[in-house]
Amino acid sequence: MEARLCYTLNQRIRMEQPKKRAVIYARVSSQNDRQDTTRQIKDLEKYAIGQDVKIEKIYEEHISGAKKNEERRILQDCLEYCISNSVNYLYLSEISRLGRSTLQVLRSLEKLHEAKVSVFIQNLGIYSLMEDGKVNPIASILITVLAEMSNIERNNIQYRLNSGRQQYINKGGKLGRKVGYRKTNDQLKEEYKNVIAMLRKGYSVRAIAKLENISPTTVQKIKNAESINLIKT
Repeated sequence: MEARLCYTLNQRIRMEQPKKRAVIYARVSSQNDRQDTTRQIKDLEKYAIGQDVKIEKIYEEHISGAKKNEERRILQDCLEYCISNSVNYLYLSEISRLGRSTLQVLRSLEKLHEAKVSVFIQNLGIYSLMEDGKVNPIASILITVLAEMSNIERNNIQYRLNSGRQQYINKGGKLGRKVGYRKTNDQLKEEYKNVIAMLRKGYSVRAIAKLENISPTTVQKIKNAESINLIKT
């Protein structure tokens, strides 16, 4: 009888306690079909269910990890939301999602920690803050080391790419499109169908560039081609 009563009381306490709240941030470098954020989000949502944590908001971004954090608008919105709404956790699939360099990762963590937001890094299975709100020393060491390793790897990749390009040029190769190359009307229509649709609805060049994550110059070229009927319907 006492055991049953104790169980009932504990169950009632758990039900009355507000759920912990989390935000998911997922990023991939490319907008093509080979990369998307679906797997990251599903894995983190599944983990949240197991921890009885409420996912309050999900942020998805398609942008190169080489971009500075200041250029990653969605990441900035995500961090601001976590801080201003006092969520308990920010869920990431891996630490590289949080910044291009060790310094940027640590700066983002510092802002979150000041607001008592703990970052959960799924591939490490660790939280950046402990239950008492203090910085997890083990997580701090791992995050710093892995962020630096990720930065070194990016630099190595860039070095290899640049070296390969230079060797190609030294052997007489030429970079860029072949002289006279031009995409067909059908290719332009398929690749930029959203841009064309928004142009016809009266959206500004700058607004379209922002929505489609392409340069204003590209949008202007499409607009010019559209205005002189180079791209026919």
